[in-house]
Amino acid sequence: MTPANVPYGSWPSPISPELVTVAAVSIGELAAGGGDLWWSELRPEEGGRTQIVRCDLAGSRRDVLPEGFAARTRVHEYGGGAWWLDGDVLFFCNWDDLRVYPLDSDADPVALTPEPVVRHGDRYADGGLTPDGHWVIAVNEHHEGASEGAHDEPVNRLVAFDAKRPGETVVVAEGSDFYANPRVSPDGSWLAWLEWQHPDMPWDSTELFVAPLVVDSHGIRVDHSARRRLAGPGEWLFQPEWGPDGSLWFASDRTG
Repeated sequence: MTPANVPYGSWPSPISPELVTVAAVSIGELAAGGGDLWWSELRPEEGGRTQIVRCDLAGSRRDVLPEGFAARTRVHEYGGGAWWLDGDVLFFCNWDDLRVYPLDSDADPVALTPEPVVRHGDRYADGGLTPDGHWVIAVNEHHEGASEGAHDEPVNRLVAFDAKRPGETVVVAEGSDFYANPRVSPDGSWLAWLEWQHPDMPWDSTELFVAPLVVDSHGIRVDHSARRRLAGPGEWLFQPEWGPDGSLWFASDRTG
């Protein structure tokens, strides 16, 4: 066999970019709901689309999101927390418009959150439902730039919106530079969340707060007059979660 003489990097190879990326599907977040296991898959062969997969106890799995939808968000630019479950009802932030959609049937999802004045002007993440299933509480990053890509300073806050039908959002916490992990207690009477301020990163200094959550005929709100700080600042706080008995658990680096 006579070797071919070709410029560097241009020789033919059975290993193509497509072959490399097709095997690079990455598994993301995991959740349990409706008796099944759910997870996200970032799929390079679908243009970087993030699909949600549902797997039952028999090992049978199926893609959940219809064509044209992808579960991904741009909150804090890092993304993450783009979907959550209420039983077997999926709520997800759609990558195309960054609005929140529910999915509980084979019908095309309909956005719950309003269309912002500026494209991608409202971004959502890390949501959860009140125990009665009526309200979603999530992180919201609000941009007021005159056009997409404008270099405005975003406003971070916690918002609530109806889990059953499209409508406006209600701001339940604002004033800090960043918010994360809004979590409703099992009896629905308390909201816990994390917040931190510029120039800190969350692993530098974070604060954990709880406050009464009020849901009545007037809607939903947080009673900030009774707000309590449980931990921070000066420590890294992470992943607050309520136990079934109403205990609040969280991770901290205070002891190293």
